[in-house]
Amino acid sequence: MEKFLYWLQGAMDTPTLYGWFHLMWFAILIIECVLIYLFRKKISRKAVNIILLICGILLIIFEIYKQLVFSFQYDPITQKATWDYQWYAFPFQFCSTPMYLMILAGILRKGKVYDCLTSYLATFAFFGGIIVMFYPAGVFVGMIGINIQTMFWHSSMVMIAFLLMATKTIEFRFKTIFKAFFVFLVMLSLAMIMNILWHYYGTEETFNMFYISPYYPCPLAVLGDIYQKTNYFLFLLIYSIGFTLAAFIILCFAILLKKLENYIQYRKSNNQNKTDAEN
Repeated sequence: MEKFLYWLQGAMDTPTLYGWFHLMWFAILIIECVLIYLFRKKISRKAVNIILLICGILLIIFEIYKQLVFSFQYDPITQKATWDYQWYAFPFQFCSTPMYLMILAGILRKGKVYDCLTSYLATFAFFGGIIVMFYPAGVFVGMIGINIQTMFWHSSMVMIAFLLMATKTIEFRFKTIFKAFFVFLVMLSLAMIMNILWHYYGTEETFNMFYISPYYPCPLAVLGDIYQKTNYFLFLLIYSIGFTLAAFIILCFAILLKKLENYIQYRKSNNQNKTDAEN
């Protein structure tokens, strides 16, 4: 068992930004999105749910792998294994939430909860995924399995968001952002509760879910500087508004593209009717 886990920690040169490994996953994502768009009218709601469920299960499998290799150390010389769970890697960061929500959405039928979950996955989760896909330098390491895990993870967030938009699973209306924000608020609140409970009942190990703990500095770019230079409540407000604004911009862009698509289809239909009338 120990040797197998050691094998799972296979090393590789840390991928470079926009190097072959990064571009390969970008190409895979583009191909996925193109195929989804081409077959969007043939993808049923049931098929969308199945894809959500399968993707969520795959994310859980990858997460189990990540937790194992982060907690496992093996010395091939002495052939001794040590286990030490890394609480900083507990799977409840912002980008961890799709793992849970994809599965939940995949098993639910159409309804208010389903709409809220898919709205979140199409906006907030899309933002988290696309940021890492464009700038993954901070997540690349010297372990091939973890690099595959993180690229599959974040590309899946973008792919699922595109799927939900292309199949019109979400509504292209401004109220969609309120549904998504409700889920974000629930996830944020759970992270805060966990951070506070850890402070009083946990160990001295770092535990900073969503990177919003009042007891540990935020390591994220820009937000980390805000954390250091402002009071905590202002940081939390900026954090929440920033993520929501990014999700809202994504929704606005999607609405704009949808209107453009409808306009193009209208022009084509109108021109076709004129041609038929002339004939």
